[in-house]
This record gives sequence, structure tokens and C-alpha cells, in this order.
Amino acid sequence: MRMRRSVLILLLFLLFIIQGTLLPWLLPNAWEMRIIPNLVFIVILFVTVYHHRHTALILGLAFGMLHDVVFYGRILGAHSFAMGLSAYLIGLVFQLPRAPLPLMMSVVLLGSLLENSILFGIYSVFNLNREPYNWALLNHMLPTMLFHFAIGLLLYIPVRRQLELLKKETQKEESA
Repeated sequence: MRMRRSVLILLLFLLFIIQGTLLPWLLPNAWEMRIIPNLVFIVILFVTVYHHRHTALILGLAFGMLHDVVFYGRILGAHSFAMGLSAYLIGLVFQLPRAPLPLMMSVVLLGSLLENSILFGIYSVFNLNREPYNWALLNHMLPTMLFHFAIGLLLYIPVRRQLELLKKETQKEESA
């Protein structure tokens, strides 16, 4: 089981590095200010649905703090809180070991909206954004949700298979 968890954490770290190094080069300049890609969060949403919400909470807190330190730094803990809380809340509602593709893509859209809304709320409390929510929704959140949807489609089969193997190993270890 430790091997599968190590692979999951390495995958998340690799996606974190890709998100910070390759995606800025691959995304067109017109999209750069509209889309805020978060590949790690998409996989954490898969973890919350196919594995367990507590694991997703811990991963969300850890990788969210990594996002805060490396990318954002304005308020330490904002992304950590948003990723952890939204992954946990999504896990409360959707905990299905065999969630079909349409449901999982709905989870990706809803999770992305929830995380961005929490961040918007935090930044509003500290007066760091000047635009109203409807402007942020149309100009940042919806394009980001569509991007996350497309990446979720690409990652659906490989991530689901790995998480099903992790779940089987966990169940086998618990029964032994």
C-alpha cells in the first residue's frame, strides 16, 4: 500500500511541476490571465471520490500550502484552506467507488467552482480583489472550470485505475 501512496504523491508533485513550468508555455497568451490551471486539485478530486475524503483533505492542505508558497504568497494558507475544504465537502456529497464519467466530470466542475468561490471569498475578506463575483465568475471561474473539465477527461481512466488499485490494496491490508 505504501508503494501506491508514494506513486500518488509523486504523481501530484509531477503535476505540480508541470503546472508551474510547462503549462505557462503551452497556454496561449490570451488565456493566461483567464485560466488558472490546477492539475493537482483535479487529481485530489478524483481521490476524494474514488478513495477517501480524509486523504483528499490532507493532500489538499499539503499541496495547497505548496501552491501558496511557490505561486501565490499573498496570503499563506488561502489555497491550502480552499483546496482542503472543497475536497472534503465534495467527498461528503460524492463518495462512490464506481462513479461513472459524467458524474466525475460534474464533480470536477463543481469542485473547481467551489474552490474558486472560496478563494474569491477569502480575497474579498482581505480586500485583495476589486471585481464583483459575477465578473470573476464569467472571466476567470468559468474558463478555469472548462479547462479543468478537459484535463479531467484526459486523466479520468489512468487516475481512476490507480485509485482503484490503491483501494483494493487498502482493503486487502485491512482484512489481513
